[in-house]
Amino acid sequence: MAGIKEIRTKIKSVQNTRKITKAMEMVAASKMRKAQERMRAGRPYALKVRSIAAHLMQANPEYNHPYLNEAVEPKSAGVVVVTTDKGLCGGLNTNIMRLVLSHLTQFKAQGVEVQFTAFGNKGLGVLSRVAANVVTQEVGLGDKPELDRLIGAIKVQLDDFMQGKIDAVYLATTRFVNTMRQEPVFFRLLPLPGKLNDPNAGFDQTGDDELSLSQSKNGWDYIYEPDAKTVIDELLQRYVEGLVLQAVAESMASEQSARMVAMKAASDNAKKVIGDLQLVYNKTRQAAITKEISEIVGGAAAV
Repeated sequence: MAGIKEIRTKIKSVQNTRKITKAMEMVAASKMRKAQERMRAGRPYALKVRSIAAHLMQANPEYNHPYLNEAVEPKSAGVVVVTTDKGLCGGLNTNIMRLVLSHLTQFKAQGVEVQFTAFGNKGLGVLSRVAANVVTQEVGLGDKPELDRLIGAIKVQLDDFMQGKIDAVYLATTRFVNTMRQEPVFFRLLPLPGKLNDPNAGFDQTGDDELSLSQSKNGWDYIYEPDAKTVIDELLQRYVEGLVLQAVAESMASEQSARMVAMKAASDNAKKVIGDLQLVYNKTRQAAITKEISEIVGGAAAV
């Protein structure tokens, strides 16, 4: 059995650890509120622009943008992976990277070459370890997503798609459901999915009211002003920007929520460990006192 001094040192060490995890829990809770506000503020715009883009795929515009053309047999694809820069957030990064690597295996089985854009240190580290083709990366995004940095990193994928070097662009991120639940999603960004209920359509397969949009059986048609090219070019640019920005915002909200829950669990476990160690300490101390008394009584009796 460990000595009294060793047990006391262990208790002090766990107490210090609990102070750290408790502080991190409080910081994550504070950041979580702001991250969730940003995420919820951007979600209606992202959902609306996605629904308009889906309706556009059912329309018959006189201008055919490259983002609307779907390859018959895709030979190459680009994947944008959104993860966190820091750890200590439970299984958040593990879940999203497991999903990405699963799709990577499927792509390889189909003979599809894949190139990656990594947002966040954790995803970049995993992709580097599996020797994936990472064409662009952006780390150190902070607590608030900045569109200029995101578009700068994803522009390589968009340019390759426009030039026909890749046939599709996918987006992998973590969708915020609630404080206790965050789910990894993998969906197609380009070319545009043709239906709102397409499994490749977006990070919104949970029955949101915003997505309960009626779809015309006869297709959609629009009147463009000033002309179809100007309107569609601008719309599809906003579509890409809106979904990428919202994907990062969802990931950041999920990160802070997962970190708060993980740190709370760590603090609770540390408290339990301290209680167990305190009990062992008391028993050890009582045993030592009893032994000393026995020795004193035995010595007195011998005299």
